[in-house]
Amino acid sequence: MGEKMAAKEHANIVFIGHVDAGKSTTVGRLLYETGAISEQALNKLKDEAAKVGKATFEFAFVMDELKEERERGVTIDISHREFESAKYHYTIIDAPGHKDFVKNMITGASQADAATLVISVKDGVQPQTKEHAFLAKVLGINQLIVNMSKMDAVNYDQAKYNEIKAEVEKLLKGMGYKMENVQWVAASSYMGDNITKKSPNMPWYTGPTLLEALDKITLPPKPVDKPLRLPVQDVFTITGHGTVPVGRVETGKLQLNTPVIFMPSGAKGEVKKIEMHHQELQQAGPGDNVGFNVKGVEKKDIKRGEVVGPANSPPKVAAEYTAQIVVLNHPTAISVGYTPVIHIHTTHFAGKFTELVEKKDPKTGQPVPGKPDFLKTGDVAVVKIQPLKPIVVEKFSDFPPLGRFAIRDMGQTVAAGIVLDVTEKKQ
Repeated sequence: MGEKMAAKEHANIVFIGHVDAGKSTTVGRLLYETGAISEQALNKLKDEAAKVGKATFEFAFVMDELKEERERGVTIDISHREFESAKYHYTIIDAPGHKDFVKNMITGASQADAATLVISVKDGVQPQTKEHAFLAKVLGINQLIVNMSKMDAVNYDQAKYNEIKAEVEKLLKGMGYKMENVQWVAASSYMGDNITKKSPNMPWYTGPTLLEALDKITLPPKPVDKPLRLPVQDVFTITGHGTVPVGRVETGKLQLNTPVIFMPSGAKGEVKKIEMHHQELQQAGPGDNVGFNVKGVEKKDIKRGEVVGPANSPPKVAAEYTAQIVVLNHPTAISVGYTPVIHIHTTHFAGKFTELVEKKDPKTGQPVPGKPDFLKTGDVAVVKIQPLKPIVVEKFSDFPPLGRFAIRDMGQTVAAGIVLDVTEKKQ
């Protein structure tokens, strides 16, 4: 590695698509060719793969937590893998199936900047292709790379590529994706065509490699111009330092000697010290995980789930909010009065559905005429939700990390959504 380079900007990428489209192979190849996993690791996986009669799937072994793999003690942590290009430092958010997909995309730091949709040119559009692409759209991901994989399986045929590309293009346009935000890559992950190296097998293809396409994504502007929002993860009392909340700055800046307010409690104080990785800072910005000492606030006043903002621009406490949701998995149906647990930023609360405003056509995003009586799995809808305790909720368009949420019930994620509007609680 040599001397330390200037820190690269950080990009979060989620890999989506049908289970057999070759996502694992694609990610495995990308990691191997960028040096994120060694040839030794790869060879070990190849050996393991050969032993279990899956010799053609060695790259898939890198990402798939296969049962045989675990039994043989080959473990590579797959949920978050990192690699670097000349331009960005990437974190891959792997999305094997629905449940993990939503959990990974909505909670914690996994705010995906872009999605790579993997499609097998051999098999074309599959049910999960549609589902995942639409889910990414509903959750506010607008940049898409379509990795048209398994070109080797169709003898690198340009006509086949064009045919499937047209099919996918139609699907994405119908969902509301803008074509200028979509990039296309003709690739074979198994053979290593156009993942990080230009393929000699497709002289007709003039587009980017997958890595070049990833480097072309634009990262959302660092929201420093917005007011401070910092959801509290924990609160400590430290001798000599008083009350020390800990959390990640999502927008704006946390600065020394500035008055802040905690919502929903309304506790006010002044920032006296900011620390990150045991170093004192004058200020912290978006993405920084910090501990900070606040004068004038007692530990009993605040807890996990509070959101810190400037005293003159307090975070919104919601009496009710309007959201666009997608129902992922509900055994029966959702109707007015339904009260599940809702997870948002660092907290969760019971929220009551007070109105089903409208359903949307999942293929086009257009409103379906008439008010729905209930919502079932697969439905996309606009709803109103009333939190049953004071909670900070912000519009997704203003503060994305405070406006993306998951709805859980019966031990699973039943729906996910983004906040369109907030009716503030009268103080």
